[in-house]
Amino acid sequence: MIGPNGAGKSTFVNTVSGVYEPTKGRVYFQGQDITSKKSTQNCHQGLTRTFQHTRSFPKYSVLKNVMIGAIFGRGKRISNSEARDLALEALDFVEFKLSYNQPASSLNTVQLKRVELARCLATGCEMLFLDEIAAGLTTGELNNYIKMIKKIREEKQITLLVIEHLMKFIMGVSDRIAVLNFGDLIAVGTPEEISNNPKVKEAYLGKGEN
Repeated sequence: MIGPNGAGKSTFVNTVSGVYEPTKGRVYFQGQDITSKKSTQNCHQGLTRTFQHTRSFPKYSVLKNVMIGAIFGRGKRISNSEARDLALEALDFVEFKLSYNQPASSLNTVQLKRVELARCLATGCEMLFLDEIAAGLTTGELNNYIKMIKKIREEKQITLLVIEHLMKFIMGVSDRIAVLNFGDLIAVGTPEEISNNPKVKEAYLGKGEN
């Protein structure tokens, strides 16, 4: 999903994931009405998300940060041993290279993004919203995240909704793109269709966005 600043992208994710309750309309996930459900309930059902500004438990270790996703995100009781195994698997999957025992407060933004992504995977989610996960990444890091998202989709069979400003990133990971402009859905199509859409060029691409 793309769109200029203020288009409503984060509001959409917050509404669907349960942070906000919509003032009209209904939200359905896997055939069930989740309009009034809280984000915790939706996570238990398999719908989770990252945040535009990374969130962590700074005093806890990297491993404990991810274990929290496994313990509280699955909607069923699991042992600490099971949660630890799931957290280790998720950290290995996202290729977190540093010590798992260091506190989250010692990490930079890029490293925290990987921990947050691992925490989401540890919940056993079936659909994952990524809210501007590429923000602040270097070119090399950006390419790594493109590979990572493809790996999640192909190996984990998780449905991904990616919200981003960086067109290189969106074009590199998307099968279909939706474009919002001031809360209105103005286009849906393949990356090629979107890049050639006159309305999209006028509202977004034609303004020199990268």
